[in-house]
Amino acid sequence: MSSDRARYDRATAHLDAPLAIVDLDAFDANADDLVRRAGGKPVRVASKSVRCRALLERVLARPGFAGIMSYTLAESIWLARSGFEDVLLAYPSADRGGFAELAGDPKLAAAVTVMVDDPAQLELIDRSRDGGTQEVRVCLELDTALHLLGGRVRVGARRSPLREPAQLAELARIVSARPGFRVVGLMGYEGHVAGVGDSLAGRPLRSRAIRLMQGAARKELAARRGEAVRAVRAVVPDLEFVNGGGTGSVQQTAAEDAVTEIAAGSGLYIPRLFDNYTSFRGRPAALFALPVVRRPGVGVVTVLGGGYPASGAAGADRLPVPYLPEGLRYDPQEGAGEVQTPLLGGAADDLLIGDRVWFRHAKAGELCERFEELHLVEGDRVTATAPTYRGEGRTFL
Repeated sequence: MSSDRARYDRATAHLDAPLAIVDLDAFDANADDLVRRAGGKPVRVASKSVRCRALLERVLARPGFAGIMSYTLAESIWLARSGFEDVLLAYPSADRGGFAELAGDPKLAAAVTVMVDDPAQLELIDRSRDGGTQEVRVCLELDTALHLLGGRVRVGARRSPLREPAQLAELARIVSARPGFRVVGLMGYEGHVAGVGDSLAGRPLRSRAIRLMQGAARKELAARRGEAVRAVRAVVPDLEFVNGGGTGSVQQTAAEDAVTEIAAGSGLYIPRLFDNYTSFRGRPAALFALPVVRRPGVGVVTVLGGGYPASGAAGADRLPVPYLPEGLRYDPQEGAGEVQTPLLGGAADDLLIGDRVWFRHAKAGELCERFEELHLVEGDRVTATAPTYRGEGRTFL
């Protein structure tokens, strides 16, 4: 890792920090690994984990990748107008203006698929059409959570209310019977498997419990998802796709016959939350650097900024991690600060004013909400600079 630090320092020596980079060699290697793990099924790129059009274009130009999984309707429309031809909106929307735009434009309507898990969402879309008559492509979402003890214990994100195959088939019938809509896909995101590491450093018992839970979850979901797909196909024989998975479960989900494509995005950047998996190991590709601006004492330096926590339940695992040089840690009294962050450790004594400390964010795309551009590094050179969504004036959430 010391060689990486020297390489990144050389590549960005002409730039002022704070700054963010993507190591393209690592990015491409991670992309290859996702394709390998997908076992021949196409990988749909989760845009929320990338949030940079240039990098979305780069990965979609590679064999094995097809389509985008977006996170807001406004983003979906923007991407479709930018030339991306297959955009699956992974979350229901209440964007009435966006639905009016979608229903009024044949090219947009052909490129964007929206998520539905409740007939009330169809009502909202119809009320929003503002005269637009284009057929809206619809994907139904399956609740993937694992229920234990007769449903008294739930493991998994609270997303869709559609859990049973019969519920999905009934909504498919409702959508199919309603003019102006067409069911084209089914999605199930098993976040409790794909987004939860099963090898936590220093916590062997919890790691084993997670592996046991995930083994049970995969078995239960594979059976239920297969039944759900059969039930929906009985109503919609020409269903175009069944999407599943996530970076942490690519190979397991790809092994399900019912699944036709895999979703992944964080696996391109490999943020710190994806270090704790036994089934794969990626290369950190997205980093940010903060400059040393103070040396308060022996074994301490202070860097500018740093308070970039990730979403989710608050905890130490949501903080960026000091990465290079090795051997730095937060002051437990201050943590990652709004405008400055003290760092402790023997490595601090080798850092001078103006030197960089390289960090990894806890999550992937959220890094891009802090920086307007990503410097793309190849070897020890910055070969291009690409705007993030924020750099293009787009903050969708």
